[in-house]
Amino acid sequence: MTAPLAKDQFPALVANPGIVYLDSAATAAKPQRVVDAVTAQLAGQAANPGRGMYPWSTRAARMLTAARERAARFVGADGPDEIVFVSGTTAGLNAVAMSWGLANLRDGDEILFSPVGHASNVYPWVHLRQLLARFGTDIALVPYAVTATGAADPADIAAKVSPRTRLIVATHIHNLFGSMTTLAELTGTLDPSIRLCFDCSQSVGHVPVDVTELGADFAAFSGHKMFGVPGTGVLYVRRRVHPELVPFLPGGGSGVRLADGALRDLTMPGGLEGGTPDVAGIAGLAAAIEFIEEIGLDRIAAHGRALTRYLVDRLREIPGVTLLPAWPGGGTRSGTGSWPSASTAPAPTMSASP
Repeated sequence: MTAPLAKDQFPALVANPGIVYLDSAATAAKPQRVVDAVTAQLAGQAANPGRGMYPWSTRAARMLTAARERAARFVGADGPDEIVFVSGTTAGLNAVAMSWGLANLRDGDEILFSPVGHASNVYPWVHLRQLLARFGTDIALVPYAVTATGAADPADIAAKVSPRTRLIVATHIHNLFGSMTTLAELTGTLDPSIRLCFDCSQSVGHVPVDVTELGADFAAFSGHKMFGVPGTGVLYVRRRVHPELVPFLPGGGSGVRLADGALRDLTMPGGLEGGTPDVAGIAGLAAAIEFIEEIGLDRIAAHGRALTRYLVDRLREIPGVTLLPAWPGGGTRSGTGSWPSASTAPAPTMSASP
């Protein structure tokens, strides 16, 4: 089934017919089926999933299982145990820092990152470095360069990888520049012990994404940027790193048990989840994925590129407008673009030292 690309599927756009919405990089409009899915969950048989044996609770648990399986297929994961429901990309990347970083990084280890990435893919690693330093462990954040189009420079990354490199973090599609980074040029050249982490908040739902093809160990994305509900998202965690994790939110439903005064037997994906999940939000996220699949990711990607190409061509006709970064003549890989304004403040800088 192929769904039409039509404004009448979005209640906010129907209610505001004069609006041309250009801020989908910040958050996407919500289609009616997502609104319906959330409303049905809240107004219907609302219950805490898996916390009871009565039909409402078991039904909610089945919905969560189905949503997890759908999300796994959507991003090319090997199975639903690799899909962790989080509140968004920020929470997902902080979960990587706290659950994997605290447990695995040692004095002198290094994380390669881009200082011009989104704050969600910079601040967690700075925070991790500061936390480890409190316990006498000093790690280094090593910045790598970007190309003229804003993508990660694979040659610079390769040059900066060292025997102490433990993690490389990258933005799949840049939130300002629209450039795509896959690190495909590094395939087969990296030590297998180096973990790869991708911020996919601007790519999942907008272009086809296969985390297995990316070679990702971790990948996070937000539901609200792909027609879903704010406060929902997914962290993909490759099965090979599951034994390296410690609980992120230990408590009820967190995939661990208490034995002999210690938390033991972490199981995934519950090991990185905890407490009552956002059942209604996850129902909306599943509906958003279904909506995207019916339209077709190839159609969505082509539509986004066509709109961006039109935007770029028209902006270039305006004297004094400079695109950031200089746009390649052959088109772009996404529907995101930026240009400076008179009020634009300089970006913060980042050094490798603590």
